[in-house]
Amino acid sequence: MLLEVENLTVSYGDILAVRNLSFVLDQGELVSIVGANGAGKTSILNAVMGIEPSKSGKILFNGEDITRLPVHERARRGIRVVPERSRVFPRLSVYENIITGVYRLGKKVAVQTRLEWLYGIFPRLEERSGQLASTLSGGEQQQLAIARALISDPRLLLVDEVSMGLMPKLVDQVFALLRQLNKEFGLTILLVEQNAMASLKISDRGYVMEVGTCAFEGAAADLIEHPKVKEAYLG
Repeated sequence: MLLEVENLTVSYGDILAVRNLSFVLDQGELVSIVGANGAGKTSILNAVMGIEPSKSGKILFNGEDITRLPVHERARRGIRVVPERSRVFPRLSVYENIITGVYRLGKKVAVQTRLEWLYGIFPRLEERSGQLASTLSGGEQQQLAIARALISDPRLLLVDEVSMGLMPKLVDQVFALLRQLNKEFGLTILLVEQNAMASLKISDRGYVMEVGTCAFEGAAADLIEHPKVKEAYLG
């Protein structure tokens, strides 16, 4: 397994955001963690990335215990995150935003080769490479946030609420892009989403969170047809 999370608990003071959660992610999989707002989804990603320390539990990446490693060490091992609402650097150009993805990485990356590959996937970003990120549309900023994470050639991409704030047409485009990255380029993706139907449709497997715990798990196609999941999350 590429990622193994065992009995993870994350708390904010006395409030438990995630309780004794265990899940796995194999190389080449696209796995979704879905659930309502406040279910603990983002806390899971933050714990995997090291942004938020875990209260208890263990996180293994490629067989190595990374539970206590700082964020930059996890990044050097090949984990990257696309944060909620894109969070680009508005006063930097599109090109400069992308290049921040390899800042102090500590590993050799063929930056020009990766950049050409990214521009092939995101031609709009190449067209606007000299523009300030603040001038991009919401969908373009989301593309930029993904490109910034991909420039370092990660082994695992963590994606947090990628559809938030986007128009339905753009949501479809972003999910299609994630599916392309996974199926055509073999990128392993852990996707956290409130939009359960859209995320499960492109996923291999899924976990359904309810108030910090996993209520359902299984093949994405099975979860889509599960009566209780359909009633609660799929409309």
